[in-house]
Amino acid sequence: MGKIFRGSLLRVFPKMHERCPVCDLKFEREEGYFLGAMYISYGIGVVMICAFATVLWLLTRWSLQKVVVWGIVLFIPFAPVITVYSRVLWIYLDRSVDPGQEN
Repeated sequence: MGKIFRGSLLRVFPKMHERCPVCDLKFEREEGYFLGAMYISYGIGVVMICAFATVLWLLTRWSLQKVVVWGIVLFIPFAPVITVYSRVLWIYLDRSVDPGQEN
């Protein structure tokens, strides 16, 4: 229920709280805990780049290389937001699979 991140993504890349301010749940269970979040972020990123490239190709009929490069360029501003939300998704997924309370 408590906030996971300190501050807003609109100002700077937010830092995570070590523990939930409400229930005292430790967010990072172990070293490398958020490796799973990187997989989520990667999947979302690939889908977004493909979507941008497809839309660009349908609108412009540029070459494959050009639409992929522009898809990546259009994706870059979304990377910090996806990073933050992939960590949140990873915590929720992990807690639903292994709900054991670690303090």
